[in-house]
Amino acid sequence: MTSLSPTDFSSAVTAITSAFGDPTRREIYLFAHGAAEGVTASEVAQHFDLHANVARHHLDKLAAGGYLEVSTERPAGGAGRPSKRYRTGSDEVSLDVPVRHDEVLLELLGRALAALGPERATALAEEVGEEYGRSMAATAGQTGTRSFRAALHTVADALTAHGFAAHAEKDGAELRIVTEHCPFGEAAVEHPVICAVDRGMVKGMLETLYGETSVDLTSSLPSGDDHCVTAVDD
Repeated sequence: MTSLSPTDFSSAVTAITSAFGDPTRREIYLFAHGAAEGVTASEVAQHFDLHANVARHHLDKLAAGGYLEVSTERPAGGAGRPSKRYRTGSDEVSLDVPVRHDEVLLELLGRALAALGPERATALAEEVGEEYGRSMAATAGQTGTRSFRAALHTVADALTAHGFAAHAEKDGAELRIVTEHCPFGEAAVEHPVICAVDRGMVKGMLETLYGETSVDLTSSLPSGDDHCVTAVDD
């Protein structure tokens, strides 16, 4: 049996609850799992008597969490618009959530970044985050053609699936992502430069989903705030 720290356990519960907390989404996952060729949003909508946009939302949320793989296929004969097909990556139904938090490695990372000096360390951490964010968006099959608000919600869902317990909200005229939980735990508090990875992930995902955006971390746990807030501007 794998032993989890409190931070790992919280991250795993957050990820699973975000993906499978909705009973309809659980049924959609099982439906996709039972289809060898995968399913499309229109097929899910017809099977569950849902609006196509609602079906697509459930499928995209499962994809953001890594529970479904996405591919784009053209209809037989090559005529018509290509459609997304969602498949499970295994024949077995699994709720295993990979632990994305290792205290020893994070401690080593934090010290290594600190040794580089704040400016270089922050730039490097954000660069790594951006690359990973672009990879997350591409893996979920989400590239371009989305409104800024829709892209922001997709980013929040993907972050939550990675243990951040994030949600998108509007604060006056400003759109932002609020993170209630940090899977990096005490390592981020001791080495705040790690927060640049989070900012980079948001920037990288939004760049892939929507286009270049301005991203700024306005509050964070290492700064003594109750939660982390990333302000975004298109």
